[in-house]
Amino acid sequence: MDITAAVLYNKEGYHTGGKKLLGRHSAGEGFLKSLVQHGTADSLYCCADSATTFKEFCSHIQPWLQKPRKVRWIPMERPDLLSQPGTIYRPDPVLSQMVWARRFVDQRAYSVCGVTHTIGTKYIMEAIGDLITAPMQPWDALICTSAAVKTAVEGVMREWSEYLAQRNGGKPEILVKFPVIPLGVDCSAFPQGVEAVNSRRQLRQEFGISPEDIVVLFVGRLTFSAKAHPVPMYIALERASQQTKAKIHLIQAGWIEDPREEPDFKNSAQIFCPSVNAIFLDGRQPEIRINIWSAADIFISLSDNIQESFGLTPIEAMANGLPAIVSDWNGYKESVRHEIDGFRIPTLIPPPESCLDLALNYLDGSLNWPTYMGHTSLATAVDIDACTLALCQLIENPELRKRMGENARQRAREIYDWKVVIAAYEQLWQELAEIRLAAPESAPLKPGKPPYPLGDDPFRVLGNYATRSLSNEMMLSLGAIATPELLRELQTIWFTSFGQDRRISVNIQMEILEAIEQKGAVSVGEVLRRYTKNDQELAALYRTLLYLVKFGILVISC
Repeated sequence: MDITAAVLYNKEGYHTGGKKLLGRHSAGEGFLKSLVQHGTADSLYCCADSATTFKEFCSHIQPWLQKPRKVRWIPMERPDLLSQPGTIYRPDPVLSQMVWARRFVDQRAYSVCGVTHTIGTKYIMEAIGDLITAPMQPWDALICTSAAVKTAVEGVMREWSEYLAQRNGGKPEILVKFPVIPLGVDCSAFPQGVEAVNSRRQLRQEFGISPEDIVVLFVGRLTFSAKAHPVPMYIALERASQQTKAKIHLIQAGWIEDPREEPDFKNSAQIFCPSVNAIFLDGRQPEIRINIWSAADIFISLSDNIQESFGLTPIEAMANGLPAIVSDWNGYKESVRHEIDGFRIPTLIPPPESCLDLALNYLDGSLNWPTYMGHTSLATAVDIDACTLALCQLIENPELRKRMGENARQRAREIYDWKVVIAAYEQLWQELAEIRLAAPESAPLKPGKPPYPLGDDPFRVLGNYATRSLSNEMMLSLGAIATPELLRELQTIWFTSFGQDRRISVNIQMEILEAIEQKGAVSVGEVLRRYTKNDQELAALYRTLLYLVKFGILVISC
C-alpha cells in the first residue's frame, strides 16, 4: 500500500505569491513541492471542495512533477474515500471538525494529521483544546515543528484536561500523537559553488558593497510585534561597528506589514546604528528570497514574539552556509547549535501571571492579536551585550564564520532538507496506519446514536416538530397530478429543482412512478429494498420520496 496522505488543499495555505508572505505560506509550499518531488507513493491525493479547486491544485503542482504520478481528487463531501490514501493532512492544527466528520463514516478508516505553526491565537488555542473533547484516536497526529512547541501544546492540553475533570468529573484521556518533525527547506534551491560566488559579486556590486565589507542579513517580515523588534539589533550592530571598526551593511529583506512601521524601521536605523549602512529590500520577490543570502557574511534574527514557533529563515541561512546569530527563543533553540552553527542570544521574559491583564483583554476582544503581540514583544528582552559580542567574534574572525557556516550547511542538509523531512512524514503516516489496525477505538459510535451530538441529522434533533415520520409500512400511490411532464417541469424551475444532486436521479424517479402506477400502491419498504444498495442511496431515496410527496406527485396512506 502507498504510504501517503491526501492533502487538504486551499491555495492560500500552500502559496508564496500573495501580497502577504508568512512563514506558514513558505512552509506549506515547501511541503507540497517536496511531497510531489520526493514522496514515494505512486499516487497524489488532493482533498478539495470543488473540481475547480482540484484543477488549481493540478496546475500548482505541475512544474514539480518529475515522474509520472496519478493525481486523484477526493471531494470534501466524500470523507469515506479517504480510506484510499489512509491519511488526510491539514496544514494547521484545526483537526476536530475533521475527526467529527470521520465519525459519520468509520473512525478506523483513516488517520487525521495536522501541523503547528503559530499556536498563541485564540482560534488555535481553542482548536488545541478541542483535541481533548473531539473523538481523536491513537492513530491521529498533530505534528509539532519543535520540542518547544510540543512542550507548550502539551501544557495547554494538560491544563484544559484538568479543568474539564474539575468541571465534569473524570479526567479526559489525551490520545492524539505529538511527533516532533521540523519544517524543511530545499537546500538545492539556493545558489551553490560558482553560481553562489558570482551571485555574491553581482549583488555586492549592485548595492555598492566592497568585497572586504561585512554584510549582516535579516530575512523576514518587518514588524516589531510579529517577528523581531529591530532596535536591539540596531544597537548591537552599532556597538560592533565601533568596536571592530569594520564597515558593516545591514540588509533587511522582507516586507513591512503595517505602513505605520515603515518610518520607524528606517528612522530608528539611522538613530541607533548610524555607522551601519541600512538597506531595505522587498523579500516577497522570489529572486531576492533565493539570491540575497549569497551577499551576506552573517545572518541575524532576534525573534522576541509569541507568534514565532519554529523559524524558517535561520534554516535557510544554514542551508546557504551562513553562521547565524539568533535569539534563544522557541524553535531557534533547536535549529542553531550555540557556538557550533552560530550563536544563540539569551532572552528574558517576566514571571508567570505578569500578563494576565493582556490575556483577559485579548480574550474579551478589547485587544486584537497584533496589539496583544506588541505588548508581549515589548516585555521580552534579548541580551544586547551578548549579541554585540557574537557579532564582534564573527566580524573579526573569517575562519570562525567559515567553520560555523559549513557546520550549519551540513546540519541543514542532514536534518532540515525537505527530502529528509518528507521521509519523516511518510514514516509517521506508516506508523499511524499500523496503529489503526491494532489499537482499540476511542469512544466507538453506538447504534442509533448521533455521530456528532452538536451536528446531528436535523430530523432526529427536531423530529418533534413534525406530525409523523416516514416509515416502511406507509403506502405510496400516485397523486392526482402525477405525470412525467410535471416531474420534468419541476426540474426546470430553480427552487423546485434545488438539491437534485442530493436526491436519486430523475430517471429512477420515473421508474418508481411507473412501478407504483402498475401496482396502484407500493409500500415505502418495498421501494427502499428495490432501489437502494447502501446507506448513502437509502438517505437519498428517503429525501426523494418526501420531495415527490411535497409536490403532490406521490401521496401517502397508512
